[in-house]
Amino acid sequence: MSLEKINVAEIFGENVFNDKVMQERLPNKVYKNLKKTIEEGKELDIETADVIAHEMKEWAIEKGATHYTHWFLPLTGVTAEKHDSFISAPMANGKVLMTFSGKELIKGEPDASSFPSGGLRATFEARGYTAWDCTSPAFVRQDAGGATLCIPTAFCSYTGEALDQKTPLLRSMEAIDKQSVRLLRLFGNTTSKKVTPSVGAEQEYFLVNAQKFLQRKDLIYTGRTLFGAMPPKGQELDDHYFGTIRQRIVSFMRDVNIELWKVGVSSKTQHNEVAPAQHELAPIYTKANIAVDHNQIVMQTLKRVAGQHGMKCLLHEKPFAGVNGSGKHNNWSLITDDGINMLDPGKTPHENTQFLLVLTCILKAVNKYADLLRESAADPGNDHRLGANEAPPAIISVFLGEQLEDVLEQLVSTGEATHSIKGGTLRTGVTTLPDLYKDATDRNRTSPFAFTGNKFEFRMVGSRDSIANSNIVLNTIVAEAFADTCDILEKADDFDKAVHDLIKVYAIENQEIVFNGNGYSEEWVKEAERRGLPNIRSMVDAIPAIVTEKAVKLFERFNVFTRAELESRAEIQYEAYAKAINIEARTMIDMASKQFLPAFIGYTKTLADTVIAVKEAGADADVQSEILKEVSALLKETRDALRTLEKVTEEASAMAEGPDQARFYYESVIPVMDALRTPVDKMEMIVDKDVWPMPSYGDLMFEV
Repeated sequence: MSLEKINVAEIFGENVFNDKVMQERLPNKVYKNLKKTIEEGKELDIETADVIAHEMKEWAIEKGATHYTHWFLPLTGVTAEKHDSFISAPMANGKVLMTFSGKELIKGEPDASSFPSGGLRATFEARGYTAWDCTSPAFVRQDAGGATLCIPTAFCSYTGEALDQKTPLLRSMEAIDKQSVRLLRLFGNTTSKKVTPSVGAEQEYFLVNAQKFLQRKDLIYTGRTLFGAMPPKGQELDDHYFGTIRQRIVSFMRDVNIELWKVGVSSKTQHNEVAPAQHELAPIYTKANIAVDHNQIVMQTLKRVAGQHGMKCLLHEKPFAGVNGSGKHNNWSLITDDGINMLDPGKTPHENTQFLLVLTCILKAVNKYADLLRESAADPGNDHRLGANEAPPAIISVFLGEQLEDVLEQLVSTGEATHSIKGGTLRTGVTTLPDLYKDATDRNRTSPFAFTGNKFEFRMVGSRDSIANSNIVLNTIVAEAFADTCDILEKADDFDKAVHDLIKVYAIENQEIVFNGNGYSEEWVKEAERRGLPNIRSMVDAIPAIVTEKAVKLFERFNVFTRAELESRAEIQYEAYAKAINIEARTMIDMASKQFLPAFIGYTKTLADTVIAVKEAGADADVQSEILKEVSALLKETRDALRTLEKVTEEASAMAEGPDQARFYYESVIPVMDALRTPVDKMEMIVDKDVWPMPSYGDLMFEV
């Protein structure tokens, strides 16, 4: 196989209107004004915007672009875009001008009533606005439709409420920036001017054959399999994880990387994940809002390129029962504009007072708002994943590792930390292999919020979800902890003593959130209950966290959400949950009625004919009769469960939208869905494969 050589350094960012392009194309004064807007939040005047828009348009046309779009993140869970061409009104000579104004760059006007608003907008109130997020670079996307200039934007209603993920994210970034700088000033840092949350989102996904995908109505309508018996082999041999990547898959990964590199996404790592047909992609960390945009680009690119390779990319959190599901690991840290990582403990953490204060502030924040952090990862698909073997439990806890846990225990027991556990050397025992530096602490993949050297890894986020919500919560709860701390320390007469006392108090008051053990064990569930930690198992149970008085006070204090915005988001989530389960239930009804029951009836007739024929031939038909009875019993069980599901789904659909309806779907509809699946999956193990109406788990996972 001959492949064109790729020079990553040459193609990286070639389709991004990045700082290098702006320096080359913009007049110096315009470039400086834009940089002030990006770095200092200065308002951009329309004259400057006109120049930027013109140069952006010329650059995009050189890349082949014919259209531009304001690319935004409404509360649908996916990106939205409306394409406009660069042409203006035709001229007298029959030609057209290609124009793009500063006004068009800065502001767009999509229909706000057609996106989820949770009651913030009535159906007849259509006007909404998209506003250019100039801190996230515009890019040209090249696909089957040609080339399109994509301008990352925020989306709000005519009355100013946020209708998207980006607006509150940017607000939360301003909050954590302001409070982090306050904290740094207390420790004598006068040079750092800005602190930005840095994020890297590892993305897990499945790949299946496109033709087989199209034979599964459940995958088409819901993104996951609603029926399916486990094949003889699953993931029990652990042979897929980090295994040699098959040629078809690695060819797909190569094309994904090229597409991502061109638009400035620093795709770094790729490998097979634990489950058959499951894989992972990880980027290098970047600013939180850019990381959110990049993760959306990653998901779109995975889907698009999979189609070009005759495959379908599954991003559902649990596409197959019985094997690992998919999520994202949201790696979060705080970086100053001059390169300081506030979560770097250094070689002697016990002596790093600033780090210990930052660390204990984060413990305080996570402990106080564990319910809010859990809610930030709430998703109907995550209900099937959290607590299983590949994912953290639904209980929020913090893994610190042996070194930091030891420092914390010293603070709790004696009031001061005098030493830190060292890493040491790992002896391989092989003369030709070098001895390895051993980290002072191990890692813990069962922890939902784990410290991993100089960052925290939030492992709960679902594979389909935007990472915006989790980072909004992280930024805001830590901003509050920093603010409360600064309020105390700024008034202290003896700063060193006050810092020491606060670290000790925070360590003592929040030690119950720290857990380094096995988060999958039943013992931990009991221990967490003893500690008073919430165990929120479902999305329906998680949603109320965002409208508690505690949450409203938090978000309004830092101007991240208003009460109305929070209440609207809760309403949207209840509706989204109910609609998702309703679609799944109706898909099961459709499949059982039109595919499984006819197949079972046909197979029953075949068995009955066989029994008669064997008996007429004078032979023993006991085995055939026994199978016929078993199949007939499963057929009846399937029909009865189908009738019950039809009834309960209609009952749920007739209810008013809101918490009661969502809870009814969770408590009453889902158990009946499980009851329908059970006999169908049993029947799959009996019925001839040629009779089975769709590809099996084995076909989907092992024939890619």
